[in-house]
Amino acid sequence: MGRTMRMTHTDRATGTVSLSLPVTVLLAALAVPRVVVHDLGLAGPGPLNTLLVFLPPIVWLVVVLRARVTNPFFALLVVGLVYGLFLAAGHQLFWHETFGDDPPALGGNLAGALPAGLEVFVLRAFAVLSSIATGALVGAITGAFGWALSKGLHAPRNRKRRSR
Repeated sequence: MGRTMRMTHTDRATGTVSLSLPVTVLLAALAVPRVVVHDLGLAGPGPLNTLLVFLPPIVWLVVVLRARVTNPFFALLVVGLVYGLFLAAGHQLFWHETFGDDPPALGGNLAGALPAGLEVFVLRAFAVLSSIATGALVGAITGAFGWALSKGLHAPRNRKRRSR
């Protein structure tokens, strides 16, 4: 019989519940279509773009809340970081399709200061760092929502009512 993928991992020593690595990667991969659509200019502002922007983090939230992950903020921060790596890879992969014959260039005091090959390397390196930071920010914001929602959803419900 085939093995099924475990959604979470429970640390036996602490009882901490976290997302499994395959689930983390799959959740991050849900945001990849937006990278492709954006970088290739397949859709401008509109319903499709809005769906591609907001649906993946909403799915992330639902999965983390249903799985009752111990620390939703951290779990979604990690998902966001993995998304940032996918974002960086996508931007590098589609660099020429995105910019064509008009690639970005350093401006101001740095215009023409570096050899062309080094300038391209610097720009691409900053694009990678920016992508990872963007992923981390998306993960942190989504994680903050996850943390707040988990406190409300998983709070003890058997509080006694005060008598008047």
